[in-house]
Amino acid sequence: MASRHLFVALSPHGYGHAAMTLPVLDALRTRIPDLRLTIGTRVPREWIAARIGEAFDLVDSGRDFGMVMGSATEVRVEESADAYARLHRDWDGEVDGEARRLARAAPDLLLANIPYTTLAGAARAGIPSVALCSLNWAGIYRRYCGHRPEAPAVLAQMEAAYNGARLFLRPTPAMPMEGLSRPRDIGPLARLGRDRRDELRELLGVGEGQRLGLLAFGGLDGDLDLEAWPVHPGWLWVSGQSRPAERSDVVAAASLPLPFPDLLRSCDLILSKPGYGTFVEAGCAGIPLIYSRRDDWPEEPHLGDWLRRHTRAAAVGPERMRRGDIGEVLDRLWEMPVPEPAVPSGIDEAADILAEFLA
Repeated sequence: MASRHLFVALSPHGYGHAAMTLPVLDALRTRIPDLRLTIGTRVPREWIAARIGEAFDLVDSGRDFGMVMGSATEVRVEESADAYARLHRDWDGEVDGEARRLARAAPDLLLANIPYTTLAGAARAGIPSVALCSLNWAGIYRRYCGHRPEAPAVLAQMEAAYNGARLFLRPTPAMPMEGLSRPRDIGPLARLGRDRRDELRELLGVGEGQRLGLLAFGGLDGDLDLEAWPVHPGWLWVSGQSRPAERSDVVAAASLPLPFPDLLRSCDLILSKPGYGTFVEAGCAGIPLIYSRRDDWPEEPHLGDWLRRHTRAAAVGPERMRRGDIGEVLDRLWEMPVPEPAVPSGIDEAADILAEFLA
């Protein structure tokens, strides 16, 4: 049988969509070793290759944009609404363009996380598709832009595109997404790093009495005023910032010879912003987590509720996090009961489903 060809379309709204999908692709290759893989994204090739190897073609991600952002957490609502209005003004033209692009690639299956224009193009080109994500842009658009006069028409086209997929794989935890006609719930998606606590403590020259906290904020790191943070006795912070603060209780993650997933697995605590990848890795590894609240983001309540069921967790306001005003929360966190960590079963579940479609 000729090798099978999978086209993977990833929203360029940060790296989270790629991080959620790549472990599934890695598992799928164990089932279909000669799988031909084309990935449409703006994530750098070297970032992807470090996780799944070099055997894939990289192409442009298309027109999907998610939401227009002012920072890692600030949604520019009216700019986003205007961008969607422009995109949907020539909806048929957009879908035709995606259909032609996919027809040229000629995959056996499209996997989309979660660009709906690409899903609509696949349906028009007669290419079967599967969607995979803990949210979809219809739900996000409705939350921020549902007040606009054009919103009903935009939402109708969005939801029709998502419902054109053969399945929408919804990994735990996820937004409800009531408008989906073919949802399939699967387990959590997390590729856990190695627990290298002893090695990390030896590298840092600290004993068991010292606790290690990992600052894992992605693009929000620049909003942390680490220079002005108070000293938290007994804590040493490993910072993912590109230019971490010069102080004795902060160490740059880049200076350590451990990959970031191993650092996350080997620290005593994670400080982060809401996001599927970090929350699910913490919940599956049983690592306590303190996060900066993002009250306007509709996925946050579902992530936070799930997280608390699987590890010790607490939320603080963004300004408190920026100042490092977390001493009381640190004390309270260690008094909480320890829940049962989750199992990242969604990787194999999703890979089995995709392998069946490609068989």
